[in-house]
Amino acid sequence: MIAEPENKATFYQYRLLKKKAIARSVIYSYLCLPVIMLIFNLLAFSWTGLFFFVLAGPITIWIHYVIARTILLLVRTSYAKRWRWNLRMPWLGYIPDQHFSFRMFVRVHLNMSWIGLCIITVCLIWSPLSFTLSLIFWHLWLLGPRLYVVMVLSRERKDGLIKLNEQDVSYYLQ
Repeated sequence: MIAEPENKATFYQYRLLKKKAIARSVIYSYLCLPVIMLIFNLLAFSWTGLFFFVLAGPITIWIHYVIARTILLLVRTSYAKRWRWNLRMPWLGYIPDQHFSFRMFVRVHLNMSWIGLCIITVCLIWSPLSFTLSLIFWHLWLLGPRLYVVMVLSRERKDGLIKLNEQDVSYYLQ
């Protein structure tokens, strides 16, 4: 009789199909965009533009979180456990923590982009123009790197897994 080990570990074998590095210069350039938008808000809308710009950032992050969490819970509860908060660039916000289905990643972020734009459009009716422009900027700015991943990997097989690292995006096949 063969003795079984005490801790039965599961080993996953992934084959790397594509790895897209993200240059530091791109990240630094990307970080300059909020500064440019802040200067625009100050010049166009005075000090209220500064207030609304700072207020719109956390509100947009919260909207993204609610949309992503809702979609993940509606699809499958096990997906929600694989996501976490990240405060490092370029993946600022609520992102997958480990290997994650590319198909689900696309689904979450495309729904997040459209539903977020619909919510901002509804806010357009009651909100000042500087606040609405700030919401649109933060929405597009936060989704930019994620939609870039969707575009770069759109020609790959759809049944793969992605892993978002600090310096690159890896696309695997199981």
